Amino acid sequence: MTIQKLLIANRGEIACRVIKTARKMGIATVAVYSDADREALHVRMADEAVHIGPSPAKDSYLQIDRIIAACKATGAQAVHPGYGFLSENPKFAEALEAAGIIFVGPPVKAIEAMGDKITSKKIAAEAGVSTVPGHMGLIGDADEAVKIASSIGYPVMIKASAGGGGKGMRIAHNDAEAREGFERSKSEAASSFGDDRIFIEKFVTEPRHIEIQLIADAHGNVLYLNERECSIQRRNQKVIEEAPSPFLDDATRKAMGEQSVALAKAVGYTSAGTVEFIVDKDRNFYFLEMNTRLQVEHPVTELITGLDLVELMIRAANGEKLPLTQDQVQRKGWAIESRLYAEDPYRNFLPSTGRLTRYRPPEESTSKKLVVRNDTGVFEGGEISTFYDPMIAKLCTWAPTRIEAVDAMAVALDSFQVEGVGNNLPFLSAVMEQERFREGRLTTGYIAEEFPEGFHGAELSEQHLFDITAAAAILMARREQRRSGAIAESHWHVQAGETVNSVTLHQQGLETVVDVGWRSEAAHLHWQPGDTLARLDWSDGRRSALKVTPTTSGFRIRYRGADLRVLVLRPHISALLKHMPVKVPPDMSKFLLCPMPGQVVRVDVAEGDIVEDGQTLAVVEAMKMENVLRAEKRARVGKVHVVPGAVLAVDQVMIEFEAV
Repeated sequence: MTIQKLLIANRGEIACRVIKTARKMGIATVAVYSDADREALHVRMADEAVHIGPSPAKDSYLQIDRIIAACKATGAQAVHPGYGFLSENPKFAEALEAAGIIFVGPPVKAIEAMGDKITSKKIAAEAGVSTVPGHMGLIGDADEAVKIASSIGYPVMIKASAGGGGKGMRIAHNDAEAREGFERSKSEAASSFGDDRIFIEKFVTEPRHIEIQLIADAHGNVLYLNERECSIQRRNQKVIEEAPSPFLDDATRKAMGEQSVALAKAVGYTSAGTVEFIVDKDRNFYFLEMNTRLQVEHPVTELITGLDLVELMIRAANGEKLPLTQDQVQRKGWAIESRLYAEDPYRNFLPSTGRLTRYRPPEESTSKKLVVRNDTGVFEGGEISTFYDPMIAKLCTWAPTRIEAVDAMAVALDSFQVEGVGNNLPFLSAVMEQERFREGRLTTGYIAEEFPEGFHGAELSEQHLFDITAAAAILMARREQRRSGAIAESHWHVQAGETVNSVTLHQQGLETVVDVGWRSEAAHLHWQPGDTLARLDWSDGRRSALKVTPTTSGFRIRYRGADLRVLVLRPHISALLKHMPVKVPPDMSKFLLCPMPGQVVRVDVAEGDIVEDGQTLAVVEAMKMENVLRAEKRARVGKVHVVPGAVLAVDQVMIEFEAV
């Protein structure tokens, strides 16, 4: 059967991504949607759309019978599952097969074998794949978890057998963390996957997370499409990925690829799949798991190989042979992917929800020297809800070399405008500027090591401080020019952060010469009052993009991870600034405020209790993750304002404390 109509059993950016390839192949598409997604982008893009239930995923996107009913109602001959939801559910693939509907993915037996992390490790070992030491049997309770963890040796990784996407996963360094990690992982696994089985394995120190992309057809052909480096993670969730890895050599790459192919052949695998490895500092690699689906980060592989993985999946499902051999797989240039999440980096990356009052990604482009790609499932005016993963978009850049791809990503992130919800754009920008990242010295502990106290904004280099100072002065001059006519030369005092600089501007044709005392440079500004993005072409060939919001005496400027209120004043006004009163913020230390919109899972204290520093106070679930809230100091609980099950807004008071 040739696929002529394809139903995408998913939502968001991956549904939109599959629709684009299906359209290119001349295949009609069917979207499915919940109540919350009635106006979603994937619904608008598809040729047809079918409503499948209420907003919670368990009542819509996880309902197998409703997906099959939608196929029958629309005549869809095949289903692409995307990732997450039912993508690795063998019962779903089995039900589709029974209904005579093609599953664009691997066979049921392969999903069953690789979908269970315990079984998959046993099969991997038998296939000659290097595996991590650990306890592969099921664990009954927290006491047994502590005993096993101690015998393996800390640190250990506690993981849900049916897990994925960082859900149901904890690292424990001692008995107490093993006990709590087991309980939290078990609870998250039950709510996210309906399967609370847990296993424990050794946590490799200084690890890198490197994965091999596979593609296989039904004729016995299996190829590895190079690797991806996915080491920069937060709470075991990937944040920045790249291809190839800056760490692997050709011999290690070949060994990892060949072992991955052997594993795929051992289970009769077809379609796209990924074998994930932990790699230590000596390039020893250990099998973690196999994801029997398309990965979130697949675009970076597409950019360095020139292949469309979704197209290859569809052709494999059609029974076609792979159109290339292993020797023909390219590895050209370098690609970086940044995951843009609706989360507040200044609040320990807690989820954010609301309306996207502004959503303007950088312009996508393709040339021999640069590619900018943005995979997204949202639009300006759309909602980020509490029901699903908080990903907004996946921004990718490709260039001939790694450093060129990183520099291109920095500019693209600066050009990405998102308002209305907290987002991690400033954090992603800050990482692009870090010397350790630019040198490729990565581990899965990167974020914890580089931001041990959390993210509080980027530290600006001298270059970036000059860029902001110069840009602010030129912007103000342009604003004044609009108001009072041409200004050939002007003088300003610019305060960016704690630094005040005297700046002189002089116009030379389309360029403005900026003298900041310790540096002078010319720039061509692309901006008019009212624009929210300012672009500057510098005389040394650099290009900058700054997000700009006018204020009474200057601008709010966001650039390379920094968010600054920049004052631009005439010198005589600047001299009076020291006499202005400073507003003192209110003291909120006696309250526990809900750090994100979410639902209270439990409250562990009662009025009158004495709590100690670090003691668990409550657990709040947001976007499928359980967050433990702890006391910051010793105090008495004066009043508890919430109960389990309560749905809270950001900064809503949960507990009020009294001095002991």
